[in-house]
Amino acid sequence: MGQTIVEKVFSSHSKTPLAADDVGICWVDFCFSQDGTTALVLDGLLGLGGAIKTPKKYAAFIDHSSPSPNMGVSGVHSRMRKFAQKYKSLIFDAGCGISHQLVAEEGFAYPGALILGADSHTSTAGALGAVALGVGSTDLAVTLVTGENWFKVPQSYKIVVKGKIPKGVFSKDIILYIIHKLGSGGATYKSVEFHGEAINNLSLEGRFTITNMTIEFGAKCGIIPSDKKALYYLSKLGIKKCKPVYPDRNCSYERSIEFDISNLSPYVAKPHSVDKGVAVEEVEGIKINEAYLGTCTNGRLEDLEVAAKMLRGKKIHREVKFLVAPASRKVFLKALEKGLIRVFLEAGGIILPPGCGPCVGTHQGVPADGEVVISTANRNFKGRMGNPNSFIYLASPATVTASAMKGKITDPRKYT
Repeated sequence: MGQTIVEKVFSSHSKTPLAADDVGICWVDFCFSQDGTTALVLDGLLGLGGAIKTPKKYAAFIDHSSPSPNMGVSGVHSRMRKFAQKYKSLIFDAGCGISHQLVAEEGFAYPGALILGADSHTSTAGALGAVALGVGSTDLAVTLVTGENWFKVPQSYKIVVKGKIPKGVFSKDIILYIIHKLGSGGATYKSVEFHGEAINNLSLEGRFTITNMTIEFGAKCGIIPSDKKALYYLSKLGIKKCKPVYPDRNCSYERSIEFDISNLSPYVAKPHSVDKGVAVEEVEGIKINEAYLGTCTNGRLEDLEVAAKMLRGKKIHREVKFLVAPASRKVFLKALEKGLIRVFLEAGGIILPPGCGPCVGTHQGVPADGEVVISTANRNFKGRMGNPNSFIYLASPATVTASAMKGKITDPRKYT
């Protein structure tokens, strides 16, 4: 019997071949944590002796509360810096950007890599053909000390997305539609491989949005087989000697699912669950108070370009706060170079430093009671942005921007 991608990657990182549902010990290529989880990682390390086996294979990212909003968080950041200095491990400080964006930008992710992150959206790196898994802080600490961990190999789903992508529809609409159809627990502890012409036609930045949100329907990881786009991206980072991993033709999937998005409308997830998706027509006209463009899901350059193209020469509605947070410093600099930041500022937008920004609700853009937010983030449960008495809708950068201009949820096809 042939192997799926996740079976091949786990087998290549173990001393024995592994199949779905097998349990094995595997070495890990790269680990990371962020300022919301690193304190627990460091606490775990103290109980294990404190030393890291391979410091250059671990990075800590200050991104969730960046810059620090209070003394408590400042203490965590200080502890992270001191640890990195002592053990010569990697740290990406406030202003560098979001961990998931930087894992890709800095060349830590590549086809066939096994990556662990103390953050649920670690699966983002699967757009480059890696098996990237979100784990608990204690598990990460064990891996940092030993260089390996035990894993139960997940069963695999094959999702094929067919059809030409319609005007005004983007990768975010596609994944919101899939999550709506499968439900928030529709692929619990599965490895999800994405195939099909629609996936192939997405830019690499669009693919990151797809794999980022696989956790939102329960998946352990999401993977897109590497093609010329992925290999070109990696070559630009100086990574030329990587070997793509593909599923065998006779491999076994627990489930194969096809979606045809030829007639898909822009999609919006209603409060307070990501799987409460509807076509934009069903929620058009709902008044909003805040719009957020950014996060590890949609803070990349392509996302900012889509928004700036729509906004050029126009204004944000006077009753809307439009917040923009580039996913990394490199994205910010490119946006400056291309004049995108000027477009946002002239339209009335508010530019935030690279990082998670309002998404996690620790600072920046916390909505008031009863306020309605439309966001490019990946989650909209109660309190996600800092106030359980607010309402969050999730949408693509185009839908968020169109809504910010009109002051109400708006179909972006009028502007794209």
